[in-house]
Amino acid sequence: MIPSIHNQGRNTARLLAYLYGPGRREEHTDPHLVASFDGLAPDPGRDPNVTLADLAQLLDEPLYLLAEDTRPDHHVWHASVRAAPGDRTLTDAEWADIARRVIAATGIDPGDGAGCRWAAVRHADDHIHLIATLVREDGRRPDHHRSAKRAQTECRKVEVDYGLHRVAAGDGTAAKRPTSAEGHKADRRGQQRTSREELREAVRRSVAGAASEEEFFDRLAAAGLLIRRRIAPSGDILGYTVALPGDRNAKGEPVFYSGSKLAPDLSLPRIRERWASASDDTTQQPARPSATGPATARRRATTTAWQALLVIDQGDDGMIAAQIAATGEVLDALAKTSAAHTRHELRAAATAFERASRSHVRATRGHDHALRQAARDLVHGGPALGRGEDGATTAMAIDMLFFLITAAAHWHAKKQHAQQAEAAHRAAEHLRAAYQAAAEQPMVLLNHRGRHLAPSWQRHHATAVRQALPELADRILAEPGWPALAATLAEAQSAGHNPTTLLAQAAARRELGTAERMSDVLVWRLRRMADLPADPDNAQGQRARGKHAVTSPKQAAQTRTRLANRSPRRR
Repeated sequence: MIPSIHNQGRNTARLLAYLYGPGRREEHTDPHLVASFDGLAPDPGRDPNVTLADLAQLLDEPLYLLAEDTRPDHHVWHASVRAAPGDRTLTDAEWADIARRVIAATGIDPGDGAGCRWAAVRHADDHIHLIATLVREDGRRPDHHRSAKRAQTECRKVEVDYGLHRVAAGDGTAAKRPTSAEGHKADRRGQQRTSREELREAVRRSVAGAASEEEFFDRLAAAGLLIRRRIAPSGDILGYTVALPGDRNAKGEPVFYSGSKLAPDLSLPRIRERWASASDDTTQQPARPSATGPATARRRATTTAWQALLVIDQGDDGMIAAQIAATGEVLDALAKTSAAHTRHELRAAATAFERASRSHVRATRGHDHALRQAARDLVHGGPALGRGEDGATTAMAIDMLFFLITAAAHWHAKKQHAQQAEAAHRAAEHLRAAYQAAAEQPMVLLNHRGRHLAPSWQRHHATAVRQALPELADRILAEPGWPALAATLAEAQSAGHNPTTLLAQAAARRELGTAERMSDVLVWRLRRMADLPADPDNAQGQRARGKHAVTSPKQAAQTRTRLANRSPRRR
């Protein structure tokens, strides 16, 4: 149940004309009263002998009993209450009860016998509108201070009483929801999302990893958006608006949205804050991106996400907020450059996490540089293939981002940011689905190799797991992914690493017990830490990292000793 308090107005009849009219997009159907201050108000939608002027005059009577110079300029109070998507269709009687509860909770008519006059109009299945005159029957003004917060609180109770979807409490940092008119327009055009939502996602992807205004606006143009810049007399850019080429109003003109109307952090001043840590001069040319391909960019993003995870575990609130906001850019960049079989879920994860990227905790800029550079590397690394090293490093990055986003959800929950925590959990579920698609091929290959290891190798690596992770060993060894972990341990040992030490280091950096598949988590941690190719069939990568042919645990120990006696290499 989602209440919205709209701006106060001057003309009761004009608002009633809109509520009882066809709507801006012919979306209003069967407008009628479901409740009123005395239960007896005439209904222009049901009684042909009643006019809108009759209802307006009735509501405004207390106003005209005041001396003209004491009447409030903006006396029309307007709110709407909308059912959450997926809720059942409520009856008129149920909406009437909800209207009375919200009106009382906001202070418009608290039930003392002298409240404001009000009416509840329904012209759609999923919401009602409340209209009231802000003069009580006793001539005083109503106490409707913080009416939005009070309406939210009452709606949480309504959800429980009516068995409706429990909407997480908001904090005023959410992006503006599409209006009902925008929703109806999208339905008529056969679109799954409104123009506002399409533009929000397009702008988010354009800003992900961008290093300057010039690059940002170039990306908006490349995305096919119509752009208007708001220019000051001095020539400075003050803001921008964007539109979809096919979205037109009744006059055939493009429907433009400012960045701030898409999301609070997409206004130009807020976007500039992302670049301020690198330079106070927002006209500075962007640094040349590192020469990199999709696989290398994903490896770097994995390492950067790991470092951000440590900040969320140990940093202060401002640093954590900065990491979480920049994580949204990494998700957008990963979704933008992902292969077809992971793209849908990654886009859904990025869209869900958008709500989690903002809160009232002020981000400390500068601490997010590494993640924003990771997003930039992903964009400039280009589109990834769905197989080979590109596909396997995508699985590696998703695995680490899942932990990062889960940590963000826990932080939000601890701070009582209910909507943000819920959004982060939704994003994590989409990442889980994306991971399963990305990891399927490399894990099948690794599991195949692990099952064909010599029995002595299998026993050797099982012993390493029991020594490094005694409390978790039985669970790991029983998982379907254990052969893949055994194969990874064999590769790491071939490269000169001690499996027991590597396992202990991987587990010490972050707990594993809450992971759904501990063996999968360890596979990607070990392959990153040991600098192994993510794709087990990446023979070129194996040669580049120095693959050693090892046929027994004894030979492996000899290899490690030989490597240890060499001069250390710089990695």
